[in-house]
Amino acid sequence: MEAEASRGGLEGELIARMAKRQERRRQELLALALGVKIGCKGNLLWKPIKLLASCPQISSPVVRRSALKDTPEKLSSYEKIHNFKVHTFRGPHWCEYCANFMWGLIAQGVRCSDCGLNVHKQCSKLVPSDCQPDLRRIKKVYSCDLTTLVKAHNTTRPMVVDMCIREIELRGMKSEGLYRVSGFSEHIEDVRLAFDRDGEKADISGSAYADINIIAGALKLYLRDLPIPVITFDLYSKFIQAAKLPNAESRLEAIHEGLLQLPPAHYETLRYLMAHLKRVTTFEKYNLMNAENLGIVFGPTLMQPPEQNALTTLNDMRQQKLVVQLMIEHEDVLF
Repeated sequence: MEAEASRGGLEGELIARMAKRQERRRQELLALALGVKIGCKGNLLWKPIKLLASCPQISSPVVRRSALKDTPEKLSSYEKIHNFKVHTFRGPHWCEYCANFMWGLIAQGVRCSDCGLNVHKQCSKLVPSDCQPDLRRIKKVYSCDLTTLVKAHNTTRPMVVDMCIREIELRGMKSEGLYRVSGFSEHIEDVRLAFDRDGEKADISGSAYADINIIAGALKLYLRDLPIPVITFDLYSKFIQAAKLPNAESRLEAIHEGLLQLPPAHYETLRYLMAHLKRVTTFEKYNLMNAENLGIVFGPTLMQPPEQNALTTLNDMRQQKLVVQLMIEHEDVLF
């Protein structure tokens, strides 16, 4: 009995020590996020994370977000507008919105090319953004709208992003000039065709493509060929203006506000990519790719001016690089 009591006491003491160590670690992480020094013996008493994060003295939304990092966030639903195009129906057809007959011999109404919804042209303006793309209508993976692709496959991110990053992290993190060195364009085109043809069954393993730069090139090509960039056209100027702000904290806050306005599929893709690029920088000793170098590579890939003006792109290159660089360096706070 005495032995059992002694063993129970030791176990209780061990659990208490572990809990104390975990609490100390949480305090250190929070202190790091807030830029506050904590006493070496834990003299500083901390209020609960939520209470501290909501304190009015902590004015920065980015700092508050870092304090609330471990709290569950509300998941956004992936809304998608319909891609309606004028259509001529053969035989009698009824509108799937108002249930009335579609009159006429040609161009009686419109059809969504992603999900096949048939409605009157007038009714198309009233239909909610509830398009659920049909895989049979999605002809390709590359150059397909990001939200359309993830909705069709019922995933949070495009398969190309997941599969390419998984392969690169498996065998390419120490490759010198990763993402900067180009692979053979013919082989990159082969990878693109494989994804368009086979989808998630595409073989991009080392046995098929030994050069990891081919896989990295295929990922960059996918992001570059999106009809709407990861950082969307309507938010482009917001990010460019954020990069021009002189104050470092204001820059981060403005970028954070822009990120929150991205469509959910774009936000999740960008979050996953930045976390990956942050891991790439931890191998800088081998691959020689720091956040600034990766910003130079991915800046024009992830954000493009809506007017597609070469002069605008040239003038904004510095800001494009800085936006991506900051998102990589502060990935743990911004996302």
